[in-house]
Formats: sequence, C-alpha cells, structure tokens
Amino acid sequence: MIKPTKIHLHKQSKTLEIGFSDNTSQLYQLPAELLRTHSPSAEVRGHGVGQEVLVYGKINVGINSIKPAGNYGLHIYFDDGHDSGIFTWTYLKELGATQDALWESYLEKLKAAGKNRDPHIAVVHFP
Repeated sequence: MIKPTKIHLHKQSKTLEIGFSDNTSQLYQLPAELLRTHSPSAEVRGHGVGQEVLVYGKINVGINSIKPAGNYGLHIYFDDGHDSGIFTWTYLKELGATQDALWESYLEKLKAAGKNRDPHIAVVHFP
C-alpha cells in the first residue's frame, strides 16, 4: 500500500508538497489550482462518464487546510469553499506523476470552452 513519507502545505506558494514510500525520492509539488480543478469530488467528476464539470476561474485558489482521511488520503479545504472529495494517496501520486500532461489537457479544454483561469477575465468571440 502506498503511503506518504512527506506532506507539507505551502500556503504562500499555494502548493502541496508530497512524497511517497515507493522507493523513489520523488517529491511532487502540486499547485492548489491543479488540485482544485482535478478534485475527485462528484461536483467536479460528476456521477459517471461524460458528466465531468470543467472548473475554471481558479487561478487564485488556495488551500486553507488539509486533514487526514483515515489512512488512505487527505481531505483538502480550499479557500473558495470547496471541501468535498477525498484525495487518496494513489490519486495524489497519479496527479504528481502526470501533472504536466493533465495541465496541458486542462488548458486545451478551457480554450475550447471559451473559459479562463482568471475569474475576472471574460473571453469574448467576435464573428
């Protein structure tokens, strides 16, 4: 079973630093925005395939606190009020290992939907 060897919340830089007991010395720096937009909650993932919700406007989101969820993950409390969904150790490791590809895909989805990371910017298309 995968377990964390290090968990550190950096509030100022809005990142969660986490390492795992899987014989690697890899430490992942997970930005709050990535965690928020890829939350395992039903609010973000939906209740089935094709029901995912594109979360946008979260460039400034931070993490107020983190708490253990049993022995299997973290409960993350974001400063925008989102606090549902359990981030399992396996999911956090997956986010860390694939964050570059996830982020690129997320940015493409935002562009295709005409949405923005900044909640204060509206994308307007002219014919």
